[in-house]
Amino acid sequence: MQAEAPAAPATDTLSGAQWLLRALEDAGVDTLFGYPGGAIMPVYDALVESPLKHVLTRHEQGAALAADGYARASGRVGVCMSTSGPGATNMLTGIANASMDSVPMVAITGQVATPLMGTDAFQEVDVFGMSLPVVKHSWIVRDAADMYRVVRGAIRVAQEGRPGPVLVDVPKDVATALSQAHPWQPPAAEAAVADADAIARARELMANAARPVLYVGGGVVLANAEGELRHFAETTGMPVVSTLKGLGAADPDADNYLGMLGMHGLPPANYAVHDADLLVVVGARFDDRATGRLDGFAAGASVIHLDADPAEIGKLRHADVALAGDLAGHLRALAQPLSLGSWQAHCQGLCTAFGQPRDLPPGDAIFAPALLHDLSHAAGPEAVVACDVGQHQMWVAQHWHFKRGRAHLTSAGLGTMGYGLPAAIGAQLACPERPVVCVSGDGSIMMNVQELATLKRYDLPVKILLLDNGCLGMVRQWQQLFNDGRYSEIDLSDNPDFAVVAKAFGIESFSIDKRDEVDGAIQRLLDTDGPALCHVRIDPRANVWPLVPPGGTNAEMLEDAA
Repeated sequence: MQAEAPAAPATDTLSGAQWLLRALEDAGVDTLFGYPGGAIMPVYDALVESPLKHVLTRHEQGAALAADGYARASGRVGVCMSTSGPGATNMLTGIANASMDSVPMVAITGQVATPLMGTDAFQEVDVFGMSLPVVKHSWIVRDAADMYRVVRGAIRVAQEGRPGPVLVDVPKDVATALSQAHPWQPPAAEAAVADADAIARARELMANAARPVLYVGGGVVLANAEGELRHFAETTGMPVVSTLKGLGAADPDADNYLGMLGMHGLPPANYAVHDADLLVVVGARFDDRATGRLDGFAAGASVIHLDADPAEIGKLRHADVALAGDLAGHLRALAQPLSLGSWQAHCQGLCTAFGQPRDLPPGDAIFAPALLHDLSHAAGPEAVVACDVGQHQMWVAQHWHFKRGRAHLTSAGLGTMGYGLPAAIGAQLACPERPVVCVSGDGSIMMNVQELATLKRYDLPVKILLLDNGCLGMVRQWQQLFNDGRYSEIDLSDNPDFAVVAKAFGIESFSIDKRDEVDGAIQRLLDTDGPALCHVRIDPRANVWPLVPPGGTNAEMLEDAA
Protein backbone atom coordinates (compact mmCIF):
# COMPACT_ATOMS: atom_id res chain seq x y z
CA MET A 1 0.00 0.00 0.00
CA GLN A 2 1.52 3.32 -1.05
CA ALA A 3 1.98 6.20 1.40
CA GLU A 4 -1.22 8.08 2.14
CA ALA A 5 -2.12 11.40 3.73
CA PRO A 6 -5.23 11.43 5.98
CA ALA A 7 -8.37 13.47 5.43
CA ALA A 8 -8.68 16.50 3.15
CA PRO A 9 -8.90 19.97 4.75
CA ALA A 10 -12.66 20.44 5.01
CA THR A 11 -12.45 24.25 4.82
CA ASP A 12 -11.11 24.39 1.25
CA THR A 13 -13.62 25.11 -1.51
CA LEU A 14 -12.60 23.48 -4.77
CA SER A 15 -14.23 22.09 -7.88
CA GLY A 16 -15.05 18.41 -8.08
CA ALA A 17 -12.23 18.02 -10.60
CA GLN A 18 -9.76 19.66 -8.21
CA TRP A 19 -10.91 17.41 -5.37
CA LEU A 20 -10.37 14.39 -7.62
CA LEU A 21 -6.77 15.36 -8.32
CA ARG A 22 -6.16 16.30 -4.67
CA ALA A 23 -7.35 12.84 -3.65
CA LEU A 24 -4.91 11.19 -6.06
CA GLU A 25 -2.04 13.33 -4.77
CA ASP A 26 -2.84 12.63 -1.12
CA ALA A 27 -3.01 8.89 -1.83
CA GLY A 28 0.56 8.95 -3.17
CA VAL A 29 -0.29 8.80 -6.87
CA ASP A 30 2.18 10.70 -9.04
CA THR A 31 1.45 9.47 -12.58
CA LEU A 32 -1.71 8.87 -14.57
CA PHE A 33 -2.34 7.80 -18.16
CA GLY A 34 -5.13 9.14 -20.29
CA TYR A 35 -6.69 10.82 -23.28
CA PRO A 36 -8.94 13.90 -23.02
CA GLY A 37 -12.40 14.58 -24.42
CA GLY A 38 -15.53 16.57 -23.78
CA ALA A 39 -16.98 15.10 -20.58
CA ILE A 40 -13.61 14.76 -18.81
CA MET A 41 -12.39 18.21 -19.90
CA PRO A 42 -12.90 19.87 -16.49
CA VAL A 43 -10.46 17.39 -14.95
CA TYR A 44 -7.92 18.08 -17.69
CA ASP A 45 -8.35 21.80 -17.05
CA ALA A 46 -7.57 21.23 -13.38
CA LEU A 47 -4.52 19.16 -14.36
CA VAL A 48 -2.83 22.32 -15.68
CA GLU A 49 -2.17 23.41 -12.09
CA SER A 50 -1.59 19.94 -10.63
CA PRO A 51 1.80 18.39 -9.83
CA LEU A 52 0.58 15.05 -11.17
CA LYS A 53 2.41 13.74 -14.24
CA HIS A 54 -0.04 12.95 -17.01
CA VAL A 55 1.07 10.62 -19.82
CA LEU A 56 -0.87 11.15 -23.05
CA THR A 57 -1.32 7.81 -24.78
CA ARG A 58 -2.74 7.59 -28.31
CA HIS A 59 -5.69 5.34 -27.46
CA GLU A 60 -7.68 4.83 -24.27
CA GLN A 61 -6.94 1.10 -24.30
CA GLY A 62 -3.27 2.05 -24.36
CA ALA A 63 -3.86 4.22 -21.27
CA ALA A 64 -5.47 1.37 -19.34
CA LEU A 65 -2.78 -1.15 -20.31
CA ALA A 66 -0.01 1.35 -19.51
CA ALA A 67 -1.55 1.86 -16.06
CA ASP A 68 -1.62 -1.94 -15.72
CA GLY A 69 2.08 -2.21 -16.58
CA TYR A 70 2.89 0.64 -14.19
CA ALA A 71 1.08 -1.15 -11.36
CA ARG A 72 2.58 -4.58 -12.02
CA ALA A 73 6.14 -3.31 -12.25
CA SER A 74 5.94 -1.03 -9.21
CA GLY A 75 3.36 -2.59 -6.89
CA ARG A 76 1.61 0.80 -6.72
CA VAL A 77 -1.86 1.56 -8.01
CA GLY A 78 -2.12 2.42 -11.71
CA VAL A 79 -4.46 5.25 -12.72
CA CYS A 80 -6.00 5.82 -16.15
CA MET A 81 -8.51 8.38 -17.36
CA SER A 82 -10.76 8.90 -20.37
CA THR A 83 -13.80 10.79 -21.51
CA SER A 84 -17.30 9.34 -21.72
CA GLY A 85 -18.77 7.12 -24.42
CA PRO A 86 -16.11 5.58 -26.68
CA GLY A 87 -13.33 6.79 -24.41
CA ALA A 88 -14.79 4.79 -21.55
CA THR A 89 -15.62 1.72 -23.63
CA ASN A 90 -12.12 1.73 -25.13
CA MET A 91 -10.73 1.33 -21.61
CA LEU A 92 -12.91 -1.66 -20.73
CA THR A 93 -10.55 -4.25 -22.24
CA GLY A 94 -7.70 -2.90 -20.12
CA ILE A 95 -9.92 -2.91 -17.05
CA ALA A 96 -10.96 -6.51 -17.70
CA ASN A 97 -7.30 -7.39 -18.19
CA ALA A 98 -6.47 -5.96 -14.77
CA SER A 99 -9.39 -7.81 -13.22
CA MET A 100 -8.31 -11.21 -14.56
CA ASP A 101 -4.75 -10.72 -13.29
CA SER A 102 -5.55 -8.95 -9.99
CA VAL A 103 -3.86 -5.65 -10.84
CA PRO A 104 -4.63 -2.58 -8.67
CA MET A 105 -6.04 0.07 -11.01
CA VAL A 106 -8.30 3.10 -10.76
CA ALA A 107 -10.10 3.98 -13.98
CA ILE A 108 -11.62 7.47 -14.05
CA THR A 109 -14.19 8.19 -16.75
CA GLY A 110 -15.95 11.37 -17.70
CA GLN A 111 -19.74 11.23 -17.95
CA VAL A 112 -22.40 13.51 -19.38
CA ALA A 113 -23.94 16.00 -16.95
CA THR A 114 -26.35 14.47 -14.45
CA PRO A 115 -29.52 16.05 -16.01
CA LEU A 116 -28.62 14.33 -19.31
CA MET A 117 -27.90 10.89 -17.88
CA GLY A 118 -30.34 8.35 -19.23
CA THR A 119 -31.34 10.49 -22.24
CA ASP A 120 -28.99 8.95 -24.83
CA ALA A 121 -27.02 12.16 -24.86
CA PHE A 122 -23.96 12.62 -27.07
CA GLN A 123 -21.21 10.21 -25.97
CA GLU A 124 -23.29 8.74 -23.16
CA VAL A 125 -22.93 5.10 -22.20
CA ASP A 126 -23.65 3.36 -18.92
CA VAL A 127 -20.03 2.57 -18.17
CA PHE A 128 -20.96 2.03 -14.52
CA GLY A 129 -23.17 -0.90 -15.52
CA MET A 130 -20.88 -2.13 -18.28
CA SER A 131 -17.90 -2.28 -15.93
CA LEU A 132 -19.57 -4.16 -13.05
CA PRO A 133 -18.48 -7.67 -14.15
CA VAL A 134 -14.82 -6.67 -14.39
CA VAL A 135 -14.21 -4.40 -11.38
CA LYS A 136 -14.06 -4.80 -7.64
CA HIS A 137 -16.39 -1.79 -7.32
CA SER A 138 -17.78 1.10 -9.40
CA TRP A 139 -18.95 4.55 -8.32
CA ILE A 140 -20.87 7.41 -9.95
CA VAL A 141 -20.04 10.63 -8.10
CA ARG A 142 -23.21 12.72 -7.97
CA ASP A 143 -22.07 15.41 -5.51
CA ALA A 144 -18.77 17.28 -5.67
CA ALA A 145 -18.56 17.09 -1.85
CA ASP A 146 -18.25 13.29 -2.19
CA MET A 147 -15.45 13.36 -4.77
CA TYR A 148 -12.48 13.33 -2.41
CA ARG A 149 -13.94 10.59 -0.21
CA VAL A 150 -14.94 8.39 -3.16
CA VAL A 151 -11.58 8.63 -4.92
CA ARG A 152 -9.60 7.95 -1.74
CA GLY A 153 -11.85 5.00 -0.99
CA ALA A 154 -11.53 3.73 -4.57
CA ILE A 155 -7.74 3.68 -4.34
CA ARG A 156 -7.97 1.81 -1.04
CA VAL A 157 -10.35 -0.80 -2.50
CA ALA A 158 -8.14 -1.31 -5.56
CA GLN A 159 -5.14 -2.18 -3.38
CA GLU A 160 -6.49 -3.99 -0.35
CA GLY A 161 -6.97 -7.75 -0.09
CA ARG A 162 -6.86 -9.28 -3.53
CA PRO A 163 -5.98 -6.28 -5.72
CA GLY A 164 -8.04 -5.33 -8.75
CA PRO A 165 -9.48 -2.49 -10.80
CA VAL A 166 -12.17 -0.05 -9.73
CA LEU A 167 -14.01 2.60 -11.74
CA VAL A 168 -15.06 6.14 -10.82
CA ASP A 169 -17.53 7.76 -13.23
CA VAL A 170 -17.54 11.59 -13.03
CA PRO A 171 -20.45 13.58 -14.54
CA LYS A 172 -19.31 16.82 -16.11
CA ASP A 173 -21.43 19.08 -13.92
CA VAL A 174 -20.11 17.39 -10.77
CA ALA A 175 -16.54 17.99 -11.97
CA THR A 176 -17.21 21.72 -12.37
CA ALA A 177 -19.29 22.28 -9.21
CA LEU A 178 -17.60 24.04 -6.27
CA SER A 179 -17.78 22.49 -2.83
CA GLN A 180 -16.02 21.69 0.37
CA ALA A 181 -15.12 18.02 0.79
CA HIS A 182 -16.47 15.43 3.15
CA PRO A 183 -13.51 14.18 5.22
CA TRP A 184 -12.06 10.73 4.71
CA GLN A 185 -10.00 8.54 7.00
CA PRO A 186 -8.54 5.16 6.09
CA PRO A 187 -10.32 2.36 7.90
CA ALA A 188 -8.51 0.79 10.81
CA ALA A 189 -6.45 -2.20 9.74
CA GLU A 190 -7.66 -5.52 11.04
CA ALA A 191 -4.98 -7.75 12.50
CA ALA A 192 -4.67 -11.09 10.73
CA VAL A 193 -5.65 -13.99 12.97
CA ALA A 194 -4.04 -17.31 12.13
CA ASP A 195 -6.21 -20.43 12.17
CA ALA A 196 -4.14 -22.57 14.53
CA ASP A 197 -6.10 -25.74 13.80
CA ALA A 198 -5.72 -25.32 10.04
CA ILE A 199 -1.99 -24.64 10.44
CA ALA A 200 -1.62 -27.79 12.52
CA ARG A 201 -3.51 -29.90 9.96
CA ALA A 202 -1.42 -28.50 7.13
CA ARG A 203 1.84 -29.23 8.95
CA GLU A 204 0.67 -32.78 9.59
CA LEU A 205 -0.22 -33.31 5.90
CA MET A 206 3.19 -32.01 4.91
CA ALA A 207 5.01 -34.22 7.41
CA ASN A 208 3.20 -37.31 6.13
CA ALA A 209 3.55 -36.60 2.41
CA ALA A 210 6.00 -38.60 0.36
CA ARG A 211 5.66 -36.63 -2.90
CA PRO A 212 4.67 -33.02 -2.11
CA VAL A 213 4.89 -30.20 -4.68
CA LEU A 214 4.84 -26.46 -4.03
CA TYR A 215 2.57 -24.85 -6.65
CA VAL A 216 3.30 -21.10 -6.91
CA GLY A 217 0.99 -18.49 -8.45
CA GLY A 218 1.02 -14.76 -9.06
CA GLY A 219 -0.61 -14.06 -5.71
CA VAL A 220 2.77 -14.52 -4.02
CA VAL A 221 4.15 -11.39 -5.68
CA LEU A 222 0.93 -9.45 -5.08
CA ALA A 223 1.24 -10.27 -1.38
CA ASN A 224 4.94 -9.27 -1.30
CA ALA A 225 5.64 -12.76 0.04
CA GLU A 226 8.55 -13.77 -2.20
CA GLY A 227 11.01 -13.91 0.69
CA GLU A 228 8.74 -16.11 2.78
CA LEU A 229 8.04 -18.35 -0.20
CA ARG A 230 11.72 -18.88 -0.94
CA HIS A 231 12.42 -19.58 2.73
CA PHE A 232 9.56 -22.12 2.78
CA ALA A 233 10.87 -23.84 -0.36
CA GLU A 234 14.42 -24.00 0.97
CA THR A 235 13.34 -25.19 4.43
CA THR A 236 10.98 -27.92 3.24
CA GLY A 237 12.98 -28.97 0.18
CA MET A 238 9.75 -29.38 -1.80
CA PRO A 239 9.97 -29.42 -5.59
CA VAL A 240 8.58 -26.12 -6.87
CA VAL A 241 6.47 -25.40 -9.96
CA SER A 242 5.16 -22.04 -11.13
CA THR A 243 2.21 -20.70 -13.08
CA LEU A 244 2.72 -18.21 -15.91
CA LYS A 245 1.98 -15.32 -13.55
CA GLY A 246 4.05 -16.80 -10.75
CA LEU A 247 7.33 -16.78 -12.70
CA GLY A 248 10.04 -15.01 -10.72
CA ALA A 249 8.50 -15.54 -7.29
CA ALA A 250 10.51 -18.71 -6.61
CA ASP A 251 14.27 -18.96 -7.06
CA PRO A 252 14.81 -20.33 -10.59
CA ASP A 253 18.36 -21.40 -9.70
CA ALA A 254 17.34 -23.57 -6.74
CA ASP A 255 17.91 -27.32 -7.11
CA ASN A 256 14.25 -28.04 -6.37
CA TYR A 257 12.82 -25.65 -8.99
CA LEU A 258 11.15 -27.52 -11.88
CA GLY A 259 9.81 -24.60 -13.94
CA MET A 260 6.42 -23.60 -15.29
CA LEU A 261 3.56 -26.09 -15.35
CA GLY A 262 0.53 -26.22 -17.61
CA MET A 263 -0.40 -26.23 -21.28
CA HIS A 264 3.07 -25.13 -22.40
CA GLY A 265 4.78 -26.04 -19.16
CA LEU A 266 7.99 -28.00 -18.83
CA PRO A 267 7.81 -31.80 -18.60
CA PRO A 268 9.54 -32.04 -15.19
CA ALA A 269 6.94 -29.69 -13.68
CA ASN A 270 3.94 -31.40 -15.27
CA TYR A 271 5.10 -34.92 -14.49
CA ALA A 272 5.96 -34.08 -10.88
CA VAL A 273 2.54 -32.53 -10.28
CA HIS A 274 0.85 -35.51 -11.92
CA ASP A 275 2.63 -37.90 -9.49
CA ALA A 276 2.28 -35.72 -6.37
CA ASP A 277 0.46 -36.88 -3.24
CA LEU A 278 0.24 -33.33 -1.84
CA LEU A 279 -0.05 -29.91 -3.44
CA VAL A 280 0.79 -26.83 -1.40
CA VAL A 281 -0.87 -24.16 -3.54
CA VAL A 282 0.18 -20.58 -2.82
CA GLY A 283 -1.51 -17.67 -4.55
CA ALA A 284 -2.76 -19.73 -7.50
CA ARG A 285 -6.31 -20.43 -8.65
CA PHE A 286 -6.22 -23.74 -10.59
CA ASP A 287 -6.57 -21.92 -13.90
CA ASP A 288 -7.45 -24.20 -16.81
CA ARG A 289 -4.24 -23.32 -18.69
CA ALA A 290 -2.26 -24.50 -15.67
CA THR A 291 -4.23 -27.64 -14.84
CA GLY A 292 -5.25 -29.15 -18.15
CA ARG A 293 -8.19 -31.52 -17.60
CA LEU A 294 -9.02 -30.75 -14.01
CA ASP A 295 -10.09 -34.23 -12.93
CA GLY A 296 -6.72 -35.55 -14.09
CA PHE A 297 -4.66 -32.83 -12.40
CA ALA A 298 -2.73 -34.28 -9.45
CA ALA A 299 -5.64 -36.67 -9.05
CA GLY A 300 -4.06 -38.51 -6.13
CA ALA A 301 -2.97 -35.43 -4.20
CA SER A 302 -4.35 -33.74 -1.11
CA VAL A 303 -4.45 -29.94 -1.30
CA ILE A 304 -3.33 -27.21 1.09
CA HIS A 305 -4.52 -23.95 -0.47
CA LEU A 306 -3.20 -20.53 0.61
CA ASP A 307 -4.78 -17.49 -1.03
CA ALA A 308 -5.56 -13.88 -0.17
CA ASP A 309 -9.05 -14.30 -1.65
CA PRO A 310 -11.24 -16.82 0.21
CA ALA A 311 -13.46 -17.08 -2.88
CA GLU A 312 -10.67 -18.84 -4.79
CA ILE A 313 -10.30 -21.60 -2.20
CA GLY A 314 -12.45 -24.56 -3.16
CA LYS A 315 -13.75 -22.84 -6.30
CA LEU A 316 -12.30 -25.43 -8.68
CA ARG A 317 -10.55 -27.98 -6.47
CA HIS A 318 -11.47 -29.10 -2.97
CA ALA A 319 -8.95 -27.93 -0.38
CA ASP A 320 -8.20 -30.37 2.42
CA VAL A 321 -6.81 -27.39 4.34
CA ALA A 322 -7.79 -23.79 3.54
CA LEU A 323 -5.66 -20.85 4.67
CA ALA A 324 -7.12 -17.54 3.50
CA GLY A 325 -5.56 -14.15 4.00
CA ASP A 326 -1.97 -13.52 5.03
CA LEU A 327 0.23 -15.53 2.64
CA ALA A 328 3.50 -14.42 4.18
CA GLY A 329 2.41 -15.27 7.73
CA HIS A 330 1.01 -18.65 6.71
CA LEU A 331 4.20 -19.56 4.84
CA ARG A 332 6.26 -18.70 7.90
CA ALA A 333 4.01 -20.82 10.09
CA LEU A 334 4.19 -23.83 7.76
CA ALA A 335 7.92 -23.88 7.07
CA GLN A 336 9.46 -27.07 8.47
CA PRO A 337 12.19 -29.46 7.31
CA LEU A 338 10.89 -32.54 5.50
CA SER A 339 12.56 -35.82 4.57
CA LEU A 340 12.12 -35.96 0.81
CA GLY A 341 15.37 -37.46 -0.43
CA SER A 342 13.96 -40.07 -2.81
CA TRP A 343 11.29 -37.69 -4.17
CA GLN A 344 13.87 -34.95 -4.73
CA ALA A 345 16.09 -37.46 -6.55
CA HIS A 346 13.16 -38.54 -8.72
CA CYS A 347 12.40 -34.93 -9.67
CA GLN A 348 16.03 -34.24 -10.42
CA GLY A 349 15.94 -37.27 -12.68
CA LEU A 350 12.99 -35.70 -14.51
CA CYS A 351 15.04 -32.54 -15.04
CA THR A 352 17.92 -34.58 -16.43
CA ALA A 353 15.69 -36.63 -18.71
CA PHE A 354 13.50 -33.73 -19.89
CA GLY A 355 15.80 -30.72 -19.78
CA GLN A 356 15.05 -27.69 -21.92
CA PRO A 357 16.66 -28.43 -25.28
CA ARG A 358 17.77 -25.36 -27.15
CA ASP A 359 19.62 -27.28 -29.84
CA LEU A 360 19.46 -25.19 -32.96
CA PRO A 361 17.55 -26.74 -35.84
CA PRO A 362 19.34 -27.13 -39.17
CA GLY A 363 19.73 -24.11 -41.40
CA ASP A 364 20.48 -20.46 -40.76
CA ALA A 365 16.97 -19.31 -39.70
CA ILE A 366 16.65 -17.57 -36.34
CA PHE A 367 15.42 -19.88 -33.56
CA ALA A 368 13.24 -17.79 -31.23
CA PRO A 369 13.81 -19.83 -28.00
CA ALA A 370 17.60 -19.51 -28.34
CA LEU A 371 17.33 -15.80 -29.14
CA LEU A 372 15.16 -15.17 -26.07
CA HIS A 373 17.48 -17.19 -23.85
CA ASP A 374 20.46 -15.12 -25.01
CA LEU A 375 18.60 -11.81 -24.72
CA SER A 376 17.52 -12.74 -21.19
CA HIS A 377 21.10 -13.17 -20.03
CA ALA A 378 22.30 -10.07 -21.89
CA ALA A 379 19.54 -7.88 -20.41
CA GLY A 380 20.31 -9.10 -16.89
CA PRO A 381 18.24 -9.99 -13.82
CA GLU A 382 17.00 -6.44 -13.23
CA ALA A 383 15.27 -6.24 -16.60
CA VAL A 384 11.48 -5.99 -16.80
CA VAL A 385 9.85 -7.85 -19.68
CA ALA A 386 6.43 -6.78 -20.99
CA CYS A 387 5.22 -9.54 -23.25
CA ASP A 388 2.38 -9.71 -25.72
CA VAL A 389 0.14 -12.71 -26.39
CA GLY A 390 0.88 -15.63 -28.69
CA GLN A 391 3.69 -18.08 -29.36
CA HIS A 392 6.31 -15.55 -28.28
CA GLN A 393 4.52 -15.23 -24.92
CA MET A 394 5.07 -18.93 -24.23
CA TRP A 395 8.66 -18.85 -25.49
CA VAL A 396 9.39 -15.98 -23.10
CA ALA A 397 7.84 -17.91 -20.21
CA GLN A 398 9.88 -21.01 -21.07
CA HIS A 399 13.24 -19.46 -21.90
CA TRP A 400 13.60 -16.12 -20.06
CA HIS A 401 15.38 -16.43 -16.71
CA PHE A 402 13.18 -14.55 -14.22
CA LYS A 403 15.02 -14.13 -10.92
CA ARG A 404 12.53 -11.83 -9.17
CA GLY A 405 8.88 -10.93 -9.08
CA ARG A 406 7.46 -7.92 -10.94
CA ALA A 407 9.88 -8.61 -13.78
CA HIS A 408 7.45 -10.55 -15.99
CA LEU A 409 4.45 -8.55 -17.19
CA THR A 410 2.04 -10.51 -19.34
CA SER A 411 -1.67 -10.75 -19.97
CA ALA A 412 -2.17 -14.14 -18.37
CA GLY A 413 -5.89 -14.41 -17.69
CA LEU A 414 -7.46 -12.38 -20.51
CA GLY A 415 -4.78 -12.98 -23.14
CA THR A 416 -4.95 -9.42 -24.48
CA MET A 417 -3.11 -8.93 -27.76
CA GLY A 418 -1.61 -5.45 -27.85
CA TYR A 419 -0.72 -5.56 -24.16
CA GLY A 420 3.06 -5.54 -24.48
CA LEU A 421 3.91 -2.07 -25.80
CA PRO A 422 1.68 0.06 -23.53
CA ALA A 423 2.55 -2.13 -20.53
CA ALA A 424 6.25 -1.58 -21.26
CA ILE A 425 5.64 2.17 -21.36
CA GLY A 426 3.95 2.02 -17.97
CA ALA A 427 6.70 -0.18 -16.54
CA GLN A 428 9.47 2.13 -17.76
CA LEU A 429 7.78 5.15 -16.19
CA ALA A 430 7.32 3.23 -12.93
CA CYS A 431 10.91 1.91 -12.92
CA PRO A 432 13.10 4.37 -14.84
CA GLU A 433 16.25 2.79 -13.40
CA ARG A 434 15.53 -0.67 -14.85
CA PRO A 435 15.94 -1.86 -18.43
CA VAL A 436 12.53 -2.62 -19.96
CA VAL A 437 12.10 -4.99 -22.90
CA CYS A 438 8.86 -5.46 -24.85
CA VAL A 439 8.61 -8.82 -26.62
CA SER A 440 5.86 -8.73 -29.23
CA GLY A 441 4.67 -10.52 -32.32
CA ASP A 442 3.59 -9.28 -35.71
CA GLY A 443 -0.05 -9.89 -34.80
CA SER A 444 0.04 -8.29 -31.37
CA ILE A 445 2.10 -5.22 -32.24
CA MET A 446 -0.54 -4.04 -34.70
CA MET A 447 -3.20 -3.98 -31.97
CA ASN A 448 -1.65 -0.94 -30.27
CA VAL A 449 1.07 0.15 -32.69
CA GLN A 450 -0.01 3.77 -32.21
CA GLU A 451 1.72 3.75 -28.81
CA LEU A 452 5.05 4.00 -30.61
CA ALA A 453 4.16 7.70 -30.69
CA THR A 454 3.88 7.71 -26.89
CA LEU A 455 7.19 5.91 -26.61
CA LYS A 456 8.88 8.53 -28.76
CA ARG A 457 7.15 11.55 -27.19
CA TYR A 458 8.47 10.69 -23.72
CA ASP A 459 11.75 9.28 -25.11
CA LEU A 460 11.47 6.14 -23.00
CA PRO A 461 14.36 3.68 -23.48
CA VAL A 462 12.08 0.66 -24.02
CA LYS A 463 13.65 -2.00 -26.26
CA ILE A 464 11.19 -3.85 -28.52
CA LEU A 465 11.94 -7.33 -29.81
CA LEU A 466 9.40 -8.02 -32.55
CA LEU A 467 9.17 -11.65 -33.67
CA ASP A 468 7.57 -11.75 -37.12
CA ASN A 469 6.44 -15.08 -38.57
CA GLY A 470 3.96 -13.56 -41.01
CA CYS A 471 0.97 -15.22 -39.40
CA LEU A 472 -1.10 -15.55 -36.24
CA GLY A 473 1.32 -18.16 -34.96
CA MET A 474 -0.58 -19.73 -32.08
CA VAL A 475 -3.81 -19.97 -34.04
CA ARG A 476 -1.88 -21.43 -36.97
CA GLN A 477 -0.27 -24.03 -34.67
CA TRP A 478 -3.65 -25.12 -33.32
CA GLN A 479 -5.15 -25.29 -36.80
CA GLN A 480 -2.21 -27.41 -37.90
CA LEU A 481 -2.47 -29.84 -34.99
CA PHE A 482 -6.20 -30.00 -34.29
CA ASN A 483 -7.98 -28.80 -37.47
CA ASP A 484 -6.11 -31.06 -39.91
CA GLY A 485 -4.12 -28.16 -41.29
CA ARG A 486 -7.17 -26.22 -42.46
CA TYR A 487 -5.72 -22.74 -42.09
CA SER A 488 -8.36 -20.06 -41.71
CA GLU A 489 -7.59 -16.32 -41.61
CA ILE A 490 -4.13 -16.54 -40.06
CA ASP A 491 -2.10 -15.14 -42.98
CA LEU A 492 -0.26 -11.90 -42.10
CA SER A 493 2.24 -12.11 -44.95
CA ASP A 494 1.23 -8.61 -46.06
CA ASN A 495 2.65 -7.10 -42.87
CA PRO A 496 4.34 -3.74 -43.28
CA ASP A 497 8.09 -3.43 -42.91
CA PHE A 498 8.06 -2.92 -39.14
CA ALA A 499 11.51 -1.35 -39.07
CA VAL A 500 10.30 1.30 -41.52
CA VAL A 501 7.13 1.80 -39.44
CA ALA A 502 9.19 2.38 -36.29
CA LYS A 503 11.49 4.80 -38.14
CA ALA A 504 8.40 6.75 -39.23
CA PHE A 505 7.69 7.29 -35.52
CA GLY A 506 11.29 8.44 -35.03
CA ILE A 507 12.44 5.26 -33.29
CA GLU A 508 15.77 3.56 -34.00
CA SER A 509 15.04 0.25 -35.72
CA PHE A 510 16.60 -2.53 -37.75
CA SER A 511 15.76 -6.00 -39.09
CA ILE A 512 17.48 -9.38 -38.98
CA ASP A 513 16.63 -12.76 -40.47
CA LYS A 514 19.81 -14.84 -40.16
CA ARG A 515 21.11 -16.71 -37.14
CA ASP A 516 24.60 -15.22 -37.37
CA GLU A 517 23.09 -11.74 -36.93
CA VAL A 518 21.60 -12.47 -33.49
CA ASP A 519 24.53 -11.63 -31.22
CA GLY A 520 25.16 -8.30 -32.87
CA ALA A 521 21.46 -7.46 -32.89
CA ILE A 522 21.10 -8.12 -29.16
CA GLN A 523 24.07 -5.88 -28.43
CA ARG A 524 22.79 -3.14 -30.75
CA LEU A 525 19.29 -3.27 -29.27
CA LEU A 526 20.44 -3.03 -25.66
CA ASP A 527 23.14 -0.42 -26.34
CA THR A 528 20.91 2.02 -28.20
CA ASP A 529 20.15 5.20 -26.30
CA GLY A 530 16.40 5.75 -26.09
CA PRO A 531 13.76 3.50 -27.62
CA ALA A 532 14.69 0.89 -30.21
CA LEU A 533 13.03 -1.89 -32.18
CA CYS A 534 14.63 -5.06 -33.50
CA HIS A 535 12.45 -6.72 -36.16
CA VAL A 536 13.21 -10.45 -36.31
CA ARG A 537 11.89 -12.61 -39.13
CA ILE A 538 11.39 -16.22 -37.99
CA ASP A 539 10.14 -19.44 -39.56
CA PRO A 540 6.31 -19.37 -39.80
CA ARG A 541 6.28 -23.15 -39.25
CA ALA A 542 7.90 -22.95 -35.80
CA ASN A 543 5.72 -24.29 -32.99
CA VAL A 544 5.74 -24.02 -29.21
CA TRP A 545 6.55 -27.32 -27.49
CA PRO A 546 5.48 -29.06 -25.36
CA LEU A 547 1.71 -28.66 -25.72
CA VAL A 548 -1.07 -30.25 -23.69
CA PRO A 549 -3.86 -31.02 -26.20
CA PRO A 550 -7.49 -30.02 -25.56
CA GLY A 551 -9.10 -32.39 -23.07
CA GLY A 552 -5.75 -33.91 -22.10
CA THR A 553 -4.06 -34.10 -18.74
CA ASN A 554 -0.77 -32.34 -18.19
CA ALA A 555 0.97 -35.72 -18.34
CA GLU A 556 -0.21 -36.15 -21.96
CA MET A 557 2.00 -33.49 -23.51
CA LEU A 558 2.67 -33.43 -27.24
CA GLU A 559 6.33 -32.99 -28.20
CA ASP A 560 7.96 -31.91 -31.45
CA ALA A 561 8.13 -34.96 -33.71
CA ALA A 562 10.56 -33.27 -36.08
